[in-house]
Amino acid sequence: PIGNVNLIDQLRNDPQLSSNKLAIQALNDLDLLFRYLTLFNIIDKVIFDLKLARGLDYYTGVIFEAVLTKYQLNPKLDDDQIAVGSVAGGGRYDELVEKIDPKQRHVPCIGVSIGVERIFTVKEHQLTQLKTQSKTVETEIYVASAEKDFLEHRMELCAYLWENGFKTEMAYKRNPKLLDQLQYCEKHQIELCVIIGSSELETSSLKIRDVVTRNEFVIPRNQLANEIHIHLKRIRQKLTDNKQQ
Repeated sequence: PIGNVNLIDQLRNDPQLSSNKLAIQALNDLDLLFRYLTLFNIIDKVIFDLKLARGLDYYTGVIFEAVLTKYQLNPKLDDDQIAVGSVAGGGRYDELVEKIDPKQRHVPCIGVSIGVERIFTVKEHQLTQLKTQSKTVETEIYVASAEKDFLEHRMELCAYLWENGFKTEMAYKRNPKLLDQLQYCEKHQIELCVIIGSSELETSSLKIRDVVTRNEFVIPRNQLANEIHIHLKRIRQKLTDNKQQ
């Protein structure tokens, strides 16, 4: 049977279960679990399934599996559907550590394993649907220069952006080509590129390039952090809007 907290009440009324101490303890544990799930406001995302079975040789209490409901097998859908089953599973195993510990210490535990390959299958499908590539780096800002001997200037800008909480990187060659730097940004989907050169030094300004649109604009250097915040927010909002369409 499959149900929710009401199923626990039905089981309590079963004559055989109500006379079994282990069953009563299990139902009490489930009562507490459902109470906590209710307090966390996630009770509507949980199903109580008596058919679920996992590792009966070492689990000693509640067991669980996590599924992505949108990616369960549906006979009504065509062959292009993505069905991955559960993406995580685990449970309580109060005696497992004791069995493998030479000192046989009793260590109550609960654990979970995550199906990374299944999650990647889903993410790849989602990205295919969106016709976008997967971002492979966390970098938000890339500091670049088109002229020679600007390594230290790029380093100073990186340090400033790091201090302001931006995930920033740069080329560590002394004199990298600008085209190589811009292509790196596009390949790794880095949102913004900050470019510094002689004219920017003379005017205390910086050039910012939107890597996706390739639009460029000049800002006062003392407004860099604020401008980066604004443009990153705009770019991410646009990305969110595109995903929802």
